Amino acid sequence: MRKQLPIPIALLMVIACFASVDPAGAQDKTSENMDEIIQGFENEAPADTTETLDELMQGFDEEPAGKPQPAMEEDEILQGFDDQDEETTARAGSASRADQPSSWSLDGEFVFTTTYNFSPDATPPWRGLTMLRPELELALKNRFSENWQGQISVRGFYDFIYSLRGREEYTPQVLDAYETELELEDTFIQGRLTDRLDTKIGRQIVVWGTLDNLRVTDVLNPLDLRLPGLTDIDDLRLPVTMVKFDYYSGNWSLGAMAIPEVRFSKLPVFGSDFYPLPAPRPPEGEPEEGFQDMQAAVSLTGVFSGWDIGFYWANIYDEQPYAELVSSGPPAQFVRNHARINMLGTAANLARGNWLLKAEAAWFSGLQYTNTPGVEYDRLDLAGGVEYTGFSEATVSLEAVNRHIFDYNDLLELPPDEKGENEFQWALRIAKDFINDTLTLTLLASTLGIKADDGAFTRFDGEYDLSDALSIRGGVIFYQSGDKGRFKDAGANDRLFLAVKYSF
Repeated sequence: MRKQLPIPIALLMVIACFASVDPAGAQDKTSENMDEIIQGFENEAPADTTETLDELMQGFDEEPAGKPQPAMEEDEILQGFDDQDEETTARAGSASRADQPSSWSLDGEFVFTTTYNFSPDATPPWRGLTMLRPELELALKNRFSENWQGQISVRGFYDFIYSLRGREEYTPQVLDAYETELELEDTFIQGRLTDRLDTKIGRQIVVWGTLDNLRVTDVLNPLDLRLPGLTDIDDLRLPVTMVKFDYYSGNWSLGAMAIPEVRFSKLPVFGSDFYPLPAPRPPEGEPEEGFQDMQAAVSLTGVFSGWDIGFYWANIYDEQPYAELVSSGPPAQFVRNHARINMLGTAANLARGNWLLKAEAAWFSGLQYTNTPGVEYDRLDLAGGVEYTGFSEATVSLEAVNRHIFDYNDLLELPPDEKGENEFQWALRIAKDFINDTLTLTLLASTLGIKADDGAFTRFDGEYDLSDALSIRGGVIFYQSGDKGRFKDAGANDRLFLAVKYSF
């Protein structure tokens, strides 16, 4: 199995960083300096949508996800895609908080989720009630000074459905992956080194690109794909331990990341309702991790009047593994390894009235596949999208991507690779608010293949805010089976879902 940084070690690293921060040594900023910074950074880079420093300072409050914005002008649309734009504005007021003492806070949320599979083709134990999961996330946060803050976040769940239905009905892989989980989430220390240089150290999420429903340049964080279609990408990203620096100059932002932790997406396991194979996958290899052979990434992003652009480079392990026969000792067996690849990409968006146009492109080199041992491939991903906010309290967006493999070999079409020379994917999203923005209805359709040949899902859901702290979300998901890949037998998994969330 692959190695990950043990949670205790990662936790100790962050705690050590907490202890090493000297609040008294924080740099005081004059009002004149802050005005100069604001004038130089009126537009921060939206394409790198990491959590910003001062958003965390202001009580670590997060806005509710999934609520579309009403019709907006050009600058308002860009602000919707510019999380970092709030950072420079907040910096102006940070000097007035210099004499405030350090403060600790404990935030969190409790979510209870249940699902019901109503497909007539479903087979036990994946028919009827399939989830009864309470989940708790706690985040201990501290603002040490005007320039430094951090948090320790832990999330865990236990699904009662496996005990109620009988644990003997499930494979050990399913029980291990779905019954219970305890993980270290966003856990970091973040601070300002100079007027133009910030740093963030620990487990964190870094979002690249402009697309909201598909991924091209957004390659740094893996996803939780065990239950596809249940939630949006924003809720699926898994934090990764990295050391990140951000340098600001005018309209530009330069980011550099060193990533010692190797972490891949969580996929459906053998015996689960979304697992497409009749046998377990081969064991996973152990890619090098740590500071000796760490992954690395660089971003350069800028925002201008009515448009923005970003450039990205990453040297990382490929998400898609390839099987390799290992014969160093009897018996010989296949092991799933991950190639070390390079990604060079760009992303941009252009706002015109109620329209927002998006584009992304990424070149991947060093890709390897099981059916052609020792051969490396290049791939070009091209994507575009359009979003319209001219309707009252509604947003409509359409995104599409094509992934082209160069020097394609027909052997890649065969299992277990099942890769086409061109693979097309598109996603349509329609969202509208009702009852003074307390009710949001959303339709999301996502397909693999122009005609959904490789599978698809359609989700219709509604989220209602009972109060500032309590919300309820429910809906239905319809799946379509594909000829290959992860949606091969997904058509029997249509389900209803309900989630109640309490934030505190």
